[in-house]
This record gives sequence, C-alpha cells and structure tokens, in this order.
Amino acid sequence: MDESANPDPNDADATPDPTLETGEPPAGTALRRGWTTGACATAAAKAACEALLTGAFPDPVSIRLPGGETPAFTLALQEHGAGWARAGIVKDAGDDPDVTHGALVTATLRFGPVGSGVTFRAGEGVGTVTRPGLPIPPGEPAINPVPRRMMREAIAEVAGRLGRSGDVLSGDVVSGDVVSGDVEIEIAIPGGARLAERTLNGRLGIVGGLSILGTTGIVVPYSCAAWIHSIHRGIDVARAMGFDHVAGSTGSTSEDAVRVLHGLDEVQLIDMGDFVGGMLKYIRAHPVARVTVCGGFAKMAKLGQGLLDLHSKRGAVDLDWLAGRLAEAGAAADLVAAARGANSALEVMEMARAASLDLGRLVAEAAWATAARPLVGTGIALEIVVFDRQGGLVAETGFRTVD
Repeated sequence: MDESANPDPNDADATPDPTLETGEPPAGTALRRGWTTGACATAAAKAACEALLTGAFPDPVSIRLPGGETPAFTLALQEHGAGWARAGIVKDAGDDPDVTHGALVTATLRFGPVGSGVTFRAGEGVGTVTRPGLPIPPGEPAINPVPRRMMREAIAEVAGRLGRSGDVLSGDVVSGDVVSGDVEIEIAIPGGARLAERTLNGRLGIVGGLSILGTTGIVVPYSCAAWIHSIHRGIDVARAMGFDHVAGSTGSTSEDAVRVLHGLDEVQLIDMGDFVGGMLKYIRAHPVARVTVCGGFAKMAKLGQGLLDLHSKRGAVDLDWLAGRLAEAGAAADLVAAARGANSALEVMEMARAASLDLGRLVAEAAWATAARPLVGTGIALEIVVFDRQGGLVAETGFRTVD
C-alpha cells in the first residue's frame, strides 16, 4: 500500500492511496458500485461447480450476497476436463479505482476425497497467510471467512438444485440448509502477485499474492474499505506476534523516520494514512500498551485542530489556528499576522523556525489531546511525533498514559 487517501499540498508526507488511484470521486458524479473479489470468486466457483456436475457452464451466473442481493456475472473463462472445471470473472469495481479492478478471478473445482468437505487452495496470484492474527490461520490461502462461506453456500445450492449432493459431492447437511460437498476450490488471480505489491499484504504476512476479501460482496466507491481493513489486520498481526507498541504513520516519510526513531519491526508499523480516528478506535477495542501517532507538520496540525480524519475534504489546515499557536509561543504581532496570510502550513513552520519559536511542540501537544479522546480510560500510553519533509524530528510529546 501507499500512504494517504489524499495527497495534501501542505504535506509532502502524503502519497497516493494504496487501493485507490485517487483520494476522492470526481465532483458532481453519480458513482456506480462494484463487486468484491470474494463475490467474483463465488460466482466463478458456482459456475465451475455446475460445469463439474453437468459439463455445461451457466452464463451469466447469479449468486446471493450476504445482504440478499442476487447479482449476475458474465463469464470471461470457461474450461473443463476429466474431474475438473474452471470459470473466470473479470472484476468490476464500479467507479471505485480499486487496485484489482479489471483483474481476472478464476475458480478451479475438483472432486476431493470422500469426507474432506469443501477445501480451499491458493492458485496463481492469491496469497498464503504466514503470520498469526488474521481471520485465517497461517498456512491457509488468504481467502477470508465471508467469501469462504459464500462459496460453500453457492456450491450447496448447485448440488441441491441438481440433486447431486449425495452421489456426486458426497455431502451432508449442515445447519439444515448448507450442503458441504467434497470438493476442492482453487482461486487464482493471474498477475495478482504484482498487484499485491501495491497493498500491505507483505507486511501482514500474506505472501505470494492478493487476498480474497469482502463482507458484503459490494464495493462502495471511494469508501477506502480495503485500507481500513489493512489497518485493523495490521494491529491484529502485531498483537498476535506479541508486540506491545505500534506506530501509525500518515505517510512513507514519517513511517521510515519513526521506524528509525524507535527501532521498530515492520509488523509494528501501521499505515494509517488519514484515518487516525479509525486506527485509535480499533486500538481501544484491541489494545496495545503503547501507541505512536506520527506524521508531517501539516497533518499533525490538522490533528491538533481536532480532526481525527485528516482527509482534505474533512478540512484544511487552519492558518488562524496555527497563528494562534505562534502567539502562544511568544511570537510578535507582525509575525502572527504574517502567519495568518501564509500560503501553507510549511511556510508557518519555517517562520517559527526563523524566529526560534518551538511551534512544533505546541502542535504536538494539541495533537496529543485530540488523539487521546478515543482512548480515554484505557490506560494506553500515547505519543505524538512530528517530522519534517525530510523525516527530521520536529517535536515529540513522549509517551503519556491516557486515563
């Protein structure tokens, strides 16, 4: 993944979003929803299952999503042979500039040993879990629980409809309505290993490719759901590996700098981007002993202003607020007035440096007060660190317990 949902002209620490090419939709447009990799894998698996049983592929193929919707998917690939069948769906992420938009998602089904039930394999471009803390244990394909359930239910529906659950799929009834047949499902995304380089999968311990994700089956344009998912899973992995300190960074510059500052392992680094509040609220429910929130001066100024979502559409750096902090630091009236008319937060910081005023410390303290709000009563030790454009240390609060 890259670093930030919106490049901020005030802050060189911000870089493009990991799963999105841009941070916000074009103004005045009606956005079209799309389908998750989990939905595409389910549709491909269902089509392949029907071909495995009958020799014919349904095209289009309809599936039922967790919310009850029944979208239909056109097949982009149909192949079968003795004891196997393969179908493919081209992922349509709608108007969301998702990294996997346009990727081919394939499912290859084979009969499994009697009594094996439904098993999953990672094909080309689908990763394998290697670290604890994720919803799927190490050694398993990176196919999340909801897509797995969707595929099992789709296969059960086909087997039941064709009357083949007993003789061909050797299935049993589970919970009254789900037939688990003895079948192996191999999910592949050709080229997925290359696409995965643009995600945080490697840091999460998912090697060899992408994850098959989705809790609703639907991609909501510009929701940044994949990014929030990666923040949560990053915290889960750090906790599972026994780390008691994580550091959330707004961008690559601050991430590199905080790694050196604290000698952190890669697993302890959380690419939170603009989602400070989202990270801290998750940490409240899944605590670690120490949390560092770090970023460039402009992003931390926004945090100091009281914003927990640092995206540009949530608010810009308030130069009046920064000018007020300059006055608090003892700046002369003419310098405070100049700050109010500055072009950027960076310019105000340079004014303060020229006047030997520690504006960074006041910004860091204000940012600490904002970041502490979601953690009140937890006893977690919180720290704010502010870096400049080169990764140089501007200010740090040190760790203080949030009571």
